[in-house]
Amino acid sequence: MGDFNVSIHNYHKQIVFPFVVLTWMFSLVYSSNVSAQPEGHKHAVAPAVGKPESEGARKVAGFKFDPLNFVPPKAERVVLGNGMILYLLEDHDLPIFNVTARIKTGAIYEPPGKAGLASLTGHVMRDGGAISMPADKMNEELEFMAASVETSIDRESGNASLSTLKKDIDKGLKIFADVLMNPAFPEDKIGMRKDEVIESIRRENDNPMHISHREFRKVLYDSAHPYSRKVDGTLESLVAITRDDIVAFHKEYLHPNNMILGIAGDFDKDEIIKKLNVVFADWKREEIVFPEVPKVERKYEKSVNYIYKDVNQSNVIMGHLGIHRKSPDYFPVMIMNFVLGGGAFTSRIPGRIRSDEGLAYSANSAFQTSRDIGIFFVSCQTKLESTNRAISIALEELEKIRKTPIDKDELLQAKETFTNQFVFRFTTSASIVGQMVDIEYEELPLNYFETYVEKVQAVTQEDIQRVANKYLHPDKIKILVVGNKEKFDKPLDSFGKVNVIEIKQAADTPTEKMEKRK
Repeated sequence: MGDFNVSIHNYHKQIVFPFVVLTWMFSLVYSSNVSAQPEGHKHAVAPAVGKPESEGARKVAGFKFDPLNFVPPKAERVVLGNGMILYLLEDHDLPIFNVTARIKTGAIYEPPGKAGLASLTGHVMRDGGAISMPADKMNEELEFMAASVETSIDRESGNASLSTLKKDIDKGLKIFADVLMNPAFPEDKIGMRKDEVIESIRRENDNPMHISHREFRKVLYDSAHPYSRKVDGTLESLVAITRDDIVAFHKEYLHPNNMILGIAGDFDKDEIIKKLNVVFADWKREEIVFPEVPKVERKYEKSVNYIYKDVNQSNVIMGHLGIHRKSPDYFPVMIMNFVLGGGAFTSRIPGRIRSDEGLAYSANSAFQTSRDIGIFFVSCQTKLESTNRAISIALEELEKIRKTPIDKDELLQAKETFTNQFVFRFTTSASIVGQMVDIEYEELPLNYFETYVEKVQAVTQEDIQRVANKYLHPDKIKILVVGNKEKFDKPLDSFGKVNVIEIKQAADTPTEKMEKRK
C-alpha cells in the first residue's frame, strides 16, 4: 500500500501543481470571453488547440514542464470461486471504503415490446429494498451509517456501488449483497418508478435538445435495433412491463460470474476477500444465455431531417455511424476528433461557429463508442437565422480535415492535453479501480493504461488524415434540425431532400392502460 501512496504523492508534485498553475493562467486568458456569455451556462476551460489568439495565450503556450514520467498505479486482480472478478487497491489515508461494480446486462437485451425494463429493474433493485430489509428500513440504516448503495442499468451495462466508513464495512457489504442478490421488487415501488418515468416522458418534448438526440438515434439506426430505442422506454412499453418481467430480468443476468467489482479504501486484502466470500456464499455461478443482438449494418446514406418546434434557437445534430471501442484506430480517431470539435471552444468547429462568427454558444463533435459500431456527431444550438450557415461551416471543417494535413502544433497540443488529462484519471484509489473494472468490462487489454501514453504519442499527422478519410463521410451525412424553418437563413433543402418528422405529443398517446394499472 505504501507504494501506492508514494506514487500518487510523487506524481502530484511532478504534474498536478504545475498543471493547476497552467489551468489558472488559461482561466485568465479566457475570462473575458467567458464572462460575456449568456447567463445560465456552464463554462469549461481547456488548453488551446491550434495557434494562440492572444498575447496571454502565446505566453501560456510557451510554458514548459519536464516530460511526464508517470506509471499508473495498479490494482490487484482476484477471481472468487463463484466467478466474481475483483480489483483490489488498499488506501489507508482515510477510513473510507468504496465498491463499484459493472454487470453484463443492459437495455440491449430487453425482450420485444418491453423497452425500459432494464432501467426499471436497475432503479427498483435498490429503491425497493431487499427481501430481508424493506426500503424504508434500508434507507434509515444507510443514513445512520452515512453510507450509500446505488444501482442502475443503462443501455449496455448494469452498475452498482457502495460507499461507507471503515467501521461499517461488514454492515455495508451485507446490505450491498442483499440488494444485488435478493431485491424485493415491491409492486408499490415499481408503480412509483413507472409514474416518475411516465411523467418524464410526458415532458420530454419540451426540450429541443432532448428531441434532437432522441430522434437522431432513430434516424441513424434501424428502427428494430435496440440502439435506436430510448433506455427509459415509452408510455406503451412501460404499461406492458409487469413485476414478473422485472424478477425474470434480474434472475437472468444478476449472477456473480457476470459481475466485476472494484474495491478501494481502508481495508486489508485478505480480510476483505474472506468477508466477500461470506456475504456472497449463497450466490452461485450460473450459465447465462445472452440474447443475440443484431449487428449494426455499416451503411452511410445521406438524409436531411426536420422537426418543427417554435423555439428561439435551432438544435442541430448531424453525423453517421462511428467506430467500435476496440478499433485499432481508436487513439488517432479520438485525437482527430479533439482537433475537429472535441476540445472545447478552441477546436476547429466550435472555434469557427462560436468564436469566429458568433453563431452559437455551444458547438462540438464527438465519437461515442459502444459494444458495436458507435456514433459520430456534430451538434450545436444556433440562432434560427444562422441555421444553414452553422451546418455549412461544420461540413466545411469535415472536408478540410480530410483533405489537408493538420498543423504540427495542433497535433502536439492535442496529444499533450490527452496525456495530461490521463494523469488526472488516477487521483484517487476509487477512480483507479473503477477504471480497471471498465477496462475488464470492455474487454480491452489489461495493460491498456501502461501503453496509453505511448499510443497517444505515436499518433502522426498522417494518421490523422488517414482516419479522417476513413471515418468521416460529409457527403453521406445525416442532418437533423429542430426549429422553425420559416426563420432559417436558407431552406434546408439546399442540403438535400428534406424528411419531415412528426413527433407525437404525450397528450396524443392513449393512457387507458395506465389508468387501469392505477
